[in-house]
Amino acid sequence: MGRIVAVCTSPRKGMRKKNVGEGLLVVEHGLEGDAHVGDWHRQVSLLAMESIEKMKAMGLKVGPGDFAENLTTEEIDLVSLPVGTKLRIGEKGLGEVTQIGKECHTRCAIYHQAGDCVMPKEGIFVRVLQGGPVKVGDAIEILEQ
Repeated sequence: MGRIVAVCTSPRKGMRKKNVGEGLLVVEHGLEGDAHVGDWHRQVSLLAMESIEKMKAMGLKVGPGDFAENLTTEEIDLVSLPVGTKLRIGEKGLGEVTQIGKECHTRCAIYHQAGDCVMPKEGIFVRVLQGGPVKVGDAIEILEQ
């Protein structure tokens, strides 16, 4: 079992997200108030704090939300989860892993600063199957793979 360390949103695509501390997962939509919501397979993005720490070790001053992830987690190996894995997010939320990593069409500011970025390789995406509140400190749990 892991833990949510940040809940992040942004008003527009293509920008870093801000940790807002809590949010609402909406069925087949995503994290309420975020620019990436919609009826598609990448409704909510997740990135492990352990991945962010790799970039910090390269000398970057980065933290949760800087890679445009909605949920920053810790103590759960996100990239090892196969597509189709169900995750309990908070007390009521339920997500299904739909994609591991992503293609980076344009090199972001992080890539230009470090020559690398973890989100395309280590970020995952889920669609929301059951909505509910999510906040910093909530558990995130693998239900089935």
